[in-house]
Amino acid sequence: MTSTDDRRVAIVTGAASGIGRATAELFAERGHRVLAVDIDERGLAGLAGDLVTLAGDVSAEPVNQAAVQTALDLFGRIDTVVLNAGTGGTPPLETPGAVDAADRIFGVNLRGPIHGLRAAIPALRATGGSAIFTASVAGLRGDPGNWAYNASKGALINLVRAFAIDYAAQGVRVNALAPGLTRTGITANVHQDPRLLAAIERRIPLGRFAEPVEQAEAIWFLASPAAGYITGTTLVVDGGLDANLGILPLPGQSL
Repeated sequence: MTSTDDRRVAIVTGAASGIGRATAELFAERGHRVLAVDIDERGLAGLAGDLVTLAGDVSAEPVNQAAVQTALDLFGRIDTVVLNAGTGGTPPLETPGAVDAADRIFGVNLRGPIHGLRAAIPALRATGGSAIFTASVAGLRGDPGNWAYNASKGALINLVRAFAIDYAAQGVRVNALAPGLTRTGITANVHQDPRLLAAIERRIPLGRFAEPVEQAEAIWFLASPAAGYITGTTLVVDGGLDANLGILPLPGQSL
């Protein structure tokens, strides 16, 4: 059954936790109808706000097709897709099974967004909508012991450029968010080690980790009419981390 409600509609993947959760809840709070997608059913059940949820692994094409069809069946339109789901856990290259583990990272971080955009394009074309991919500052630089994640996020940034060119003439904008260090479950281990936390925060010009809602606000901007002339770009939201070469102490710090 198609809804006659003309409110804007967003699909958010990886919505059970972290940036995805903050984004789904923010869009719902601001009047969007939201379909929240994640493999974590328990996490989806804890979302706050008026949202519809769908459990599934977005690295699989049928899950993305089901998300789009569900949104169209329930809401009648799609204005924004936030292709946020991601995973890490890069193993050392020379360990047994390292390439297979990397394939899983590439599956979620690359195949998932590709399938997501492919499924959503006809609906986005109809509304003049936009897609936002969650990349990472790890796609702009290298990290020790993080080769597969770095590669997946770097590729995602260039995918955004390519897709933006392919779909601009059809009225669909495609952009990426590159979050810096953000207070999510992925970084929880850092916050349990005060010395490590202090060492990392010293490298961030703003001196702290981002909160998930700060990243969600940037996604909101990219999806909004205020960003109507922005496509093919990656918005870096990292407290100045990427601007800092890291060799010298920041102002106010001692050697």
